[in-house]
Amino acid sequence: MSNPHKGVTGVRRLWNAFFYSANGLAAAWHHEAAFRQEVLLAVVTVPLGFWLGTDGVERALLVGSIFLILIVELLNSAVEAVVDRVSIENHELSKRAKDIGSAAVLLALANALIVWVCLLGPRVF
Repeated sequence: MSNPHKGVTGVRRLWNAFFYSANGLAAAWHHEAAFRQEVLLAVVTVPLGFWLGTDGVERALLVGSIFLILIVELLNSAVEAVVDRVSIENHELSKRAKDIGSAAVLLALANALIVWVCLLGPRVF
């Protein structure tokens, strides 16, 4: 059995994918408080990363580490939505999936902190 949504190809597929992605961002913004908080963090830190980075590599690391937080949060939110769709009852595997997703977000946040401190710390301290 094939998925009827997978039959679209070419430019039409790209066009559809763009709108599916926009819908995903809107859903995350609407339903996920953590995503909204991290977007607000990005609104401040992304321009700061471009300004404080001394070259392209530093800017890419500073800004990329912030985008990584948003990406991991979106994936975590997707896992949580699927787990809740399957069942809202407490189950060891559901808890494990949600906890692992949360741990991924924590590591992304720690990564950003380490990148920012390593690159900017010597100039500040």
